[in-house]
Amino acid sequence: MHLSDEDKREIGQHFVFGFHGYDVSDDAMELITKYHVGNIILMKRNVQSVKQVHALVQSLQQCARDAGHTHPLMIGIDQENGLVSAFSSTAKHQAGTQFPGAMAIAATGDPEYARSCSAASAREMKAVGINWSYSPVGDVNSDPRNPVIGVRSFGDDPTEVARFAKAVSNGLTQGGVAPSAKHFPGHGDTNIDSHLGLPIINKSRTELDETELKPFKELTNAGVASIMTGHMVIPALTGDNKTPASLSRAVTTTLLREELHFEGLVVTDCLEMNAVKERQGGVPRGAVEALAAGADVVMICHTMAFHKGAMEATYEAVQKGELHMDELRKSGERITALKQKFAGTWDDVLGNPFDEKAMTALQATNKKLSEEAYAKSIALVSGSLPVFSPGKIVVMTPVVESLNAAVDDAEGVQRTGKGHVRNTAAPYYMSFAESVRRRAADVEHLVYAADFDCSRRDFGDGLIFVTRNADRSAWQLDVLESVRMQASGVSIVVLASCAPYELFSGRVSGVQACVASFEYTSEALEAAASVIFNEVTPVGESPVSI
Repeated sequence: MHLSDEDKREIGQHFVFGFHGYDVSDDAMELITKYHVGNIILMKRNVQSVKQVHALVQSLQQCARDAGHTHPLMIGIDQENGLVSAFSSTAKHQAGTQFPGAMAIAATGDPEYARSCSAASAREMKAVGINWSYSPVGDVNSDPRNPVIGVRSFGDDPTEVARFAKAVSNGLTQGGVAPSAKHFPGHGDTNIDSHLGLPIINKSRTELDETELKPFKELTNAGVASIMTGHMVIPALTGDNKTPASLSRAVTTTLLREELHFEGLVVTDCLEMNAVKERQGGVPRGAVEALAAGADVVMICHTMAFHKGAMEATYEAVQKGELHMDELRKSGERITALKQKFAGTWDDVLGNPFDEKAMTALQATNKKLSEEAYAKSIALVSGSLPVFSPGKIVVMTPVVESLNAAVDDAEGVQRTGKGHVRNTAAPYYMSFAESVRRRAADVEHLVYAADFDCSRRDFGDGLIFVTRNADRSAWQLDVLESVRMQASGVSIVVLASCAPYELFSGRVSGVQACVASFEYTSEALEAAASVIFNEVTPVGESPVSI
């Protein structure tokens, strides 16, 4: 069959693509004008400041209108808060407010913080034209070794995960931004990262109903606007050990649409992850399979060749009868409904000058909320906090390893042969050392690796030993044991700066106190410092156990 211009415009609505740069690139222009792509994802690489993002989104929307799009673009972003916060400020750029991520916010025990922080973040995003946030994470982190979810999850209790995920979904919706619960049907019980390989979750349907599916059932019942499907194999659902859930009709249509009665929009996770990219036919074939499975929108974040390849493969699949235009148009009605609710009209998205004064006031209010939430999230897991004497305080932080492809930015980062970042200290750990210096006159910051030499070291009168996922990088605990032997009589506080699992290990016994911050954002580490120095009483509780 011949594809009309109208057909191609419809097909374009079923994709969300990313691009590179702080301005509308030629690639982005071509995708919107030639391929009629109806949705754009912004990444950290597109965010320089709130004002710049506003200008960028205005340009993208103007481009779409000039190209004859019927409705404005959905502009999406990974803003889970915490470690995955593409819109938030960095050491280099001042952008959105940094709020606590899932595990930190769950540590407060109060879903109202999840709702209010998400609503506040949504108001900032909406002010610059972002109308779709790929959040909340509905995954239950039931495998402590999980390399990609971890602290991005609200915990290991499906009931609590559901409670907090619904609060985030409600907050985003109240702020005018479409939420997208992920990674359906559940990415929590795996020790393989789908960015790098294909996770297989061997659980019975009964087990899935009790754990993985529980938060998503509650989110669908609560009317979440969209759900993102993940790239994991679950044989009990997919019927084989090769097909990712995102490409499975049994998952997207039979389970999500027909059993759970989900009526919102289904978007896939990025198909450039190895779990899909390394399949036969790669990303373009994956796009066709995802649409055939029942996905409304297919996400491809990075590479223009894959963007074009996916579009051309979809054209060919329609022409061959593998995909049907009537089904795509029916699916397109869900895309239109999402756009009408969260993007609005062309008048809503265009011609709105950036209100710097209003944004400054909003961010001042949001900063207070963020600080309050972080303060409530810090947990004293064991022991009692020392009162450090006025003498020297030593802060030890680990060299940075790439542990999580969703969090660790591999673009332009130089690493040693062992995978360690070449910089002597990560910026967030340097920031923590500065937080300690604001509270102690004499502070030494040491960066430790597996070969750290403890001999003839002066560990001062107090030691703060920072770990990052030391349950998986056990060399950190090896160093801690050596330090403890050398630093006899010195008060030692262990600060778990990411997932807290190492604090449940017998290998941290003998230290004065174990504190968890649940993430290593500068804001979380500042809150941890205020707890360690007894300025704030720790009230957080770990949302995960052994």
